[in-house]
Amino acid sequence: FCFCFWGRKTINALIHTPKTKTKKMAPKEIKDSGNKFHFSIDRGGTFTDIHCLLPNNTEIVRKLLSEDPDNYPDAPTEGIRRILSEHDTPLTSISYDRNIPVNTSRIGSIRMGTTVATNALLERKGERMGLVITKGFKDLLKIGNQSRSYIFDLACLAPGLLYEEVVEVDERIMLANFMDDEDAMEVDEKKEVEEPPSKKTKLSSEDASSSSSEPKLSSEDSSSSEPKAGIGPRHTGTTSETIISLRPPNLTTVREQLLTLKEKGIQSLAIVLLHSYVYPKHEEMIGQVAKDMGCFKEISMSSVVMPMVKVVPR
Repeated sequence: FCFCFWGRKTINALIHTPKTKTKKMAPKEIKDSGNKFHFSIDRGGTFTDIHCLLPNNTEIVRKLLSEDPDNYPDAPTEGIRRILSEHDTPLTSISYDRNIPVNTSRIGSIRMGTTVATNALLERKGERMGLVITKGFKDLLKIGNQSRSYIFDLACLAPGLLYEEVVEVDERIMLANFMDDEDAMEVDEKKEVEEPPSKKTKLSSEDASSSSSEPKLSSEDSSSSEPKAGIGPRHTGTTSETIISLRPPNLTTVREQLLTLKEKGIQSLAIVLLHSYVYPKHEEMIGQVAKDMGCFKEISMSSVVMPMVKVVPR
């Protein structure tokens, strides 16, 4: 079949083609260390591997436990200390005692990768976390979107949430170019707009008498608590677009809300507000309040971690 399909010349060419000789590649040259120590570290959940290029351009590898609190607080630091004590102290007499910070004068570079965060994410063994998000979007990440690994899978399982408590902050911004009048003056959000006389209606005597017995609403009660579109101070966003701050966060209220998280033992915060990729000021204000409280060890703002459009992936 092969002979009929390919033909005599093709078969002969395949059979008699001389084998190409593989050339042995010369060993990769080691980069000059510059008379310093260069470390490459892989910190895993169980072991930490440390590769070091010594000043004499030789390479060594060391392995130690990632968690060994009885002997050292941090595995990468301990590995670096051990190598320097072994290969540098005899030459320079520099002390690398465990009880003092490591002398970095002889270190040229440190590169480190770790799977600890990935493992904590997959195993859900990370710190207890609270989510700070724009009011009205408490369940946004629970609802998510239509993105999933197997779009036609009938048994679609949603991933679990990483946070356990949610704080909703009453804040909002918008783009000024969505308004018809881009030259509108900045006015107070609560300022009441007087109704034109032409639209006022006269009450009959019966209506007037009946309405007199009903409680009258003050202007403050009748005004809506919702931010009014286009009303508020103008700012320039990260994209050079004009941003309207419809409602900045009330920092006193935010502090009270964060205190409830503190009382529940939560020490890690994730702050994600709508449109913060283009105007991060509101997130920064909340982050500063959390920092000043001094009870949160980790404060992550979406505008810093990943300033991208669309709030769900951010």
